[in-house]
Amino acid sequence: MNKTKIVIIENDNEDAKTIQNLLEKCNYKEISIISSSEKALNKIEKNIPDIILINLDLEKEMNGIQIAEIVKQRYKIPIVFIINNIDENIIKKAKEIKPCGLIFKPFNEKAIYATLEIAFYKHNFDLEQKRELDIYKNIILSRNENQCIFIKTEKGFNKIKLNDIFFIEALKNYVIINVKDKIFTTHSTMMKIQKILPKNDFIRVHRSFIVRIDKIFSIKYPNLVIEDKMQNIPIGGIYKKELYERLNIM
Repeated sequence: MNKTKIVIIENDNEDAKTIQNLLEKCNYKEISIISSSEKALNKIEKNIPDIILINLDLEKEMNGIQIAEIVKQRYKIPIVFIINNIDENIIKKAKEIKPCGLIFKPFNEKAIYATLEIAFYKHNFDLEQKRELDIYKNIILSRNENQCIFIKTEKGFNKIKLNDIFFIEALKNYVIINVKDKIFTTHSTMMKIQKILPKNDFIRVHRSFIVRIDKIFSIKYPNLVIEDKMQNIPIGGIYKKELYERLNIM
């Protein structure tokens, strides 16, 4: 059974029942129908659904656009508009909300199923894009005489001089930047930070490690040793050739 929670905000009971029946045929089972915008907002607040279908032609307290605006501000859930008539002004208003999909009359089982599946995909894709952007914003490169990066931590942004970095280690969705006497942890990825660091000074030697080239003390494959800290760093097989070429190892 598909446990996706769906809320239909529709003041036409016959249309609401038709959509519900079509959704049930698509194996969606947890479906709530609400005719009042005020009741809808109260229900959503108490039990947040996975997706909301809103009729743009709602009247009484609020119209569909107004409800959608409130939902979008408060919750990160996809919105699909139910449109009774294809009207240019209505479509223009709907576009301002940036819904994840539109359902038109006459209702069709395959069309509704496809709309919801695409809505979920688009919503999740947009969230992932935002997450990637947030990760990228966590690292800010400052180019001046003393090159440095500012990384976002729990205490705000910390300045780190590039010359002070010994190596960087990946830990799931975080990177750990090791300097002489401390470490800094920030929410980012190795790919993101590798794009920011100067290629002439840093090199990736393992899927989980980036090192500053002039901090390498010695190499004895499959490891290298970082000076001062005298810490062993593994060398990944696919990174060995580039490392040796960069260091002019014969």
